Amino acid sequence: MSSDVVELILADHRKFEDLFRELRSSEGDRRTALGDLSALLVAHAQAEETEVYPTLRKSSQVDDEEVEHGAEEHAEGHEALLDLLEVDEPGGDSWDEKLEQLSETITHHLDEEERTILNDARATVTQQRRDELGEAFLRSRQHYLDKDCGRIEYVRELVRESQS
Repeated sequence: MSSDVVELILADHRKFEDLFRELRSSEGDRRTALGDLSALLVAHAQAEETEVYPTLRKSSQVDDEEVEHGAEEHAEGHEALLDLLEVDEPGGDSWDEKLEQLSETITHHLDEEERTILNDARATVTQQRRDELGEAFLRSRQHYLDKDCGRIEYVRELVRESQS
């Protein structure tokens, strides 16, 4: 596996898409898929915000506004994730509605991040630096996964913090 931060982030993005397909399917364990999505989504966003975005912002090689916008979209994603986590039963109308809201929010963010921040990073940040950032991203993401960051209580706290 590559240690290039851009490739690692893109791999997570494809995993999110796979998990959304699982969540839409009436076959399989939707609660398990939601737990997997919640953990990876939160850990991914936290790692980007603690390791990747600050470094890209400092380097002045990636647009500051895009980095700030990416962090704002993480907060929106956490709110939509919390809404879905609070639905009692997978498969009902409320589940479908909240799942689509989350999917649209995340898909929008992934598209923008890939077209702006990641393309800029690929074009302007050296391979060595992207590899260093990738290693830091993986360590940070694992740290959050180890904290069980996908729990509803953890997501609630993230939403509270972003609203204050």
